[in-house]
Amino acid sequence: MSKIYKVFFVLIFIVIVAAAGFTFTVKEGYSVIISRFGKIVDVCQDAGLYFKLPWPVDKIIIYDTRNQYMDSGYNETLTNDKINIILQTYIVWKIADIRKFHTSIGDYNAAQRHLNDLAATAKNSVLGNYRLSSLVSTNIDEIKIDEICRTIEEKTAQGALANYGIEIQTLKIKRLALPEANIRSVFNQMIADRQKYVSQYVAEGERDAALIRGEADARAAEIYAQGKLEASEIEAETERMIARIYGEAYDRNARLFTFLKKLIVLENSVNADTTIIMRANESPFDIITGSN
Repeated sequence: MSKIYKVFFVLIFIVIVAAAGFTFTVKEGYSVIISRFGKIVDVCQDAGLYFKLPWPVDKIIIYDTRNQYMDSGYNETLTNDKINIILQTYIVWKIADIRKFHTSIGDYNAAQRHLNDLAATAKNSVLGNYRLSSLVSTNIDEIKIDEICRTIEEKTAQGALANYGIEIQTLKIKRLALPEANIRSVFNQMIADRQKYVSQYVAEGERDAALIRGEADARAAEIYAQGKLEASEIEAETERMIARIYGEAYDRNARLFTFLKKLIVLENSVNADTTIIMRANESPFDIITGSN
């Protein structure tokens, strides 16, 4: 009985070894190249169980075909207006052509080095067509970062797919900096740009202030003229009322009215320090002597 068990276990072991030698599995998100004596005989890109010849006849090479992320190096490049800038981008990529990737690179670290070189070349080519204000400006209409990123991505993607079988999913600017020597000149340029708007706003403010002052002066002159007219009318009405009152008083008692008027004139003519040389029989002093 024990001999039967031994044979049974030996058969199971042989089956396991055979299965391991003649089959392999592909996980989701991975691809496998079957290489026979160094030559690609098949590519398995769908998840599942596959058959192969045992080693050393067939060799399986596994590649991760999911999206990969990498940061490019810091590249110093020159803009169209001769300003040095330091640019870093990030790239999301994946293997699109497994055969080309295996024969041209076959290694993820090497792939990232080649992608970094392609991105650096594309940056130098694209940034040479744009001014610094396309990246940094107080005027949002001048900024063209999305357009710049799209052009760099297109140039990098063309070379990556054609040469290495790599598909660029995304390429974006991650960091933008300036060499120390250029920071002051850029600040001066930004100050000049802002000063242009300051001058414009000051001129507009002075223009509006002049309009407001002109309207206020015109309104003040109008109010003053209206007030003067009304004052003249009131003064004329007052004079008419006074004349009427005086006329009525004179009609009632002419002698008393004349006497009171002379008395008022006399009272307004003298004070405690006044010395008068007069003719007593002349108006209004004739009221003192009673000669009237």
